[in-house]
Amino acid sequence: MKAAYIERFGGPEVIRYGDLPDPKPGAGEVVIDVAAACVNAADWKVRLGHYGPSKFPLILGRDFSGVVAEPGSGVSDVRHGDAVFGVCDVGQEGAYAEKVAVKAAIIAKKPADLSHMEAAALALTGLTALSAVEDTLKLQRGETILVQGGAGGVASIAIQLARHIGAHVITTASETNHDYVRGLGAERIIDYTKQDFTQSVRDCDAVFDTVGGEVAQKSFAVLRPGGRAAFIASGPQAPKPERTDVTALRPNVRRTRAHLQRIAQLVESGAVRVPEIRVYRLSQAADAHRLSEARHFRGKLVLQVR
Repeated sequence: MKAAYIERFGGPEVIRYGDLPDPKPGAGEVVIDVAAACVNAADWKVRLGHYGPSKFPLILGRDFSGVVAEPGSGVSDVRHGDAVFGVCDVGQEGAYAEKVAVKAAIIAKKPADLSHMEAAALALTGLTALSAVEDTLKLQRGETILVQGGAGGVASIAIQLARHIGAHVITTASETNHDYVRGLGAERIIDYTKQDFTQSVRDCDAVFDTVGGEVAQKSFAVLRPGGRAAFIASGPQAPKPERTDVTALRPNVRRTRAHLQRIAQLVESGAVRVPEIRVYRLSQAADAHRLSEARHFRGKLVLQVR
């Protein structure tokens, strides 16, 4: 099979495109003919070695959409030919390839109205947004949330999910993305290139930070006493607030069929739409990584595998 993989850690130039052996399904697994895979920040962090030692060659990529090619033993709830989407299990990479073997229990049927490109763009972004907004922050109707980096893939889902819940949404975005995030449901937009959000936002019930760094630490300042903040770009642990009257949280992004089905239902009901997509061929994975690592794009980067 064709795959985009690395044989050592490093910059985008270490990504290779070539042939590797086809995977075989273990018990409870399925092999999927991958049609599309998404590019996430986690992918280039893996490529850089941020998550520790790996066995090489290492195929990158965590989320995908495709068709079940070969069910393993004990699998009866999905069949050969089923169109599915999902995310690799925790600690597993491998979506940047024509085939990937994953646990059958953590994939879901692809919504019929979505292309494989669109479904791939929803998998990890949707799981992350859902885990942060619903499971971790437990956002409620009428509350106010600040979503940092609103034009990004996860943030764009989070904005829509928060509005569906009935919350008031503030977000940060550059001026070129204001119409985009407003269309997603943001009621107030802070241009981070011109304004310090801590000077114009206050008394939020919740913050969802997708940016990290200084932005993450400063986010505590806009919370009301008793407020909570969730962080996905600050490593495995949430940053520690200097205040004692707020809570810092790190979402546990759960890989479950139920969560994927929840995402599919939100899309099918019209509550959430797919982020804007930019497509690269699988052989162009290095170029997609360069753009992803620069972090100045909106929506999602998707690799066309087939």
